[in-house]
Amino acid sequence: MERHRAQPGTRPSTPQEAWACLEAGNVRFMAGERAHPHQDVQLRHRLANKQTPFAVFFGCADSRVAAEIIFDQGLGDLFVVRTAGHVIDSSVIGSIEFAVGVLDVHLIVVLGHDSCGAVKAAVDAVETGDMPTGYIRDIVERVTPSVLTARKRGETSTYEIEAEHVRHTAWLLASRSTVVADKLAQGTLGIVGATYRLREGQANVVEALGMQPPKRSVRDSRV
Repeated sequence: MERHRAQPGTRPSTPQEAWACLEAGNVRFMAGERAHPHQDVQLRHRLANKQTPFAVFFGCADSRVAAEIIFDQGLGDLFVVRTAGHVIDSSVIGSIEFAVGVLDVHLIVVLGHDSCGAVKAAVDAVETGDMPTGYIRDIVERVTPSVLTARKRGETSTYEIEAEHVRHTAWLLASRSTVVADKLAQGTLGIVGATYRLREGQANVVEALGMQPPKRSVRDSRV
């Protein structure tokens, strides 16, 4: 799939091609066979005046979930936005709209993971009624609706709750951003929601908006 990014300025032309490229990188990462693409000095110089990323990553700020590493991508490939628990605010939406509207990126990936501290804090708050102080409370409040929705369906494991939070985040982006909604309606943008398993290194698709479900994606039967 690296043929999509063989030359500077080239990139996948559809959301499906973009996800296939990322999926191939995740397979390499899991196998310990990373290609470390697009990290040479010459490319760094060529990128100095212009970027053409082919995907937006909105993920958790957790130190163990670096998109460029786990999807084996390099400089100029991904436009990355990260917050604890991948919670959305106006700056997040503005950053994603810049990538989609100005840089003409065709794919948004919402990436959650197991053992997420923000999800655990929200679960604890729901169970005990005790809210954390400071701005951590703001994060917990934004994750709590996903906890409640998952539990209403009888889903109680942290992985199931995280999968629901990924789906919720993807739908929030699609409904709150006019730029994203318009591109989805035009068929030029897709959103993939995925959960990442820290130990296995595997990304599993739990949601796909504006595109056919990725054909080669690994779906976790427990989600």
